[in-house]
Amino acid sequence: MDNTLGSADVVVVGAGIVGLAHAYEAVERGLTVAVVERGERATGASIRNFGHACATAQDGVALQYGYAAREKWAALAEAAGFWLRRTGTVMVARAEDELAVLREFGELRGAEVQLLDAAEVARRVPVGAGVVGGAFLPDDLRVDPRECVPAIARHLAERGVTFHWATTAHSVEPGLVRTSRGELRAGSIVFAAGHDVDRHFPELAAEFAVKRCVLRMLRVDNPHPQPIDPAVQTGFSLLRYGGFEACPSLPAVRERLTRERPELIGIGLNLMFTQRPDGTLTIGDTHAYDVTPLPFDAEEMDAAVLRETAGLLGVERLTVRERWRGIYASGANPYLVAAPAEGIRVVSVTSGIGMTTALGLAPRVMDGLVGADAQALPGAAELAALCA
Repeated sequence: MDNTLGSADVVVVGAGIVGLAHAYEAVERGLTVAVVERGERATGASIRNFGHACATAQDGVALQYGYAAREKWAALAEAAGFWLRRTGTVMVARAEDELAVLREFGELRGAEVQLLDAAEVARRVPVGAGVVGGAFLPDDLRVDPRECVPAIARHLAERGVTFHWATTAHSVEPGLVRTSRGELRAGSIVFAAGHDVDRHFPELAAEFAVKRCVLRMLRVDNPHPQPIDPAVQTGFSLLRYGGFEACPSLPAVRERLTRERPELIGIGLNLMFTQRPDGTLTIGDTHAYDVTPLPFDAEEMDAAVLRETAGLLGVERLTVRERWRGIYASGANPYLVAAPAEGIRVVSVTSGIGMTTALGLAPRVMDGLVGADAQALPGAAELAALCA
């Protein structure tokens, strides 16, 4: 019995957005590509998120990757035929210190940030009482993650990428991926299995302090008749994105929210929502970190998300259609990019911004793996730049 699956210039392990981004980049360079995915379809973090490419709020290398990913997203949406909108993001300020952060952010970013007064916020999104102002980030994108991830996979298959679905990668070594269905020869290998990096490369996971971040998210009916086009974020969101760290007023926001709402800070609430093409809202989310999370979710986390989102929208209650647990990789650095052996790259976005930045990260990784200046193993300085 022949147990070989063939060969490809590049073999990608993982069919989430990070794996697909690298497969796309390899195809764009004229390489043959095979993707190994243990599920019959992608069901992980890439389809469980807000579908919000929030590049504007990033900083450093994540900001660079986010900017680069915008063009890639637009090209892929046109080629693969999935829903994408440049709806921007409305940041809702419900306290003067939050508005101060947004003013400072506007001074740093110029035209990328449009300050809004309370009336302008209300014209863009339906919100309850207590709003003092906000900001509009016009360049942020939205996609439907449940649609775009499988659409990208179909598009890549039409371009010649071989997908080995329901196939588990047992081991990864130079030039070879051994799977549950046989061996796959590879010129180069990209291991992009998210938080499961510790299953194959435990030393790397330990070095980069990789944990699983568990989220609680829900899909609810929009309680208002008007559509809500932009993504909507709040003062809690200011605490979660690197771009706001440069704002002098941010510590005051953190101190106040920690003092006034310790229970929400304790569950890592990022109070935000986006509207799906069907009109329902994706709301969330909470954050808890562990190497091996327990499977039990306290009902109070969902109750808190529902209560706070209803208050933000100015209604008494929300009608829940779905609830789910999202899990993504979290680490000491925003990115894990490592070369454990010749011709192998282990890649994980360890900061919860894979949808925002993966399409911008992949070209940088592929440059070092298969580019004209590729070396067997990149130097420490190069890897440090990728992981900064």
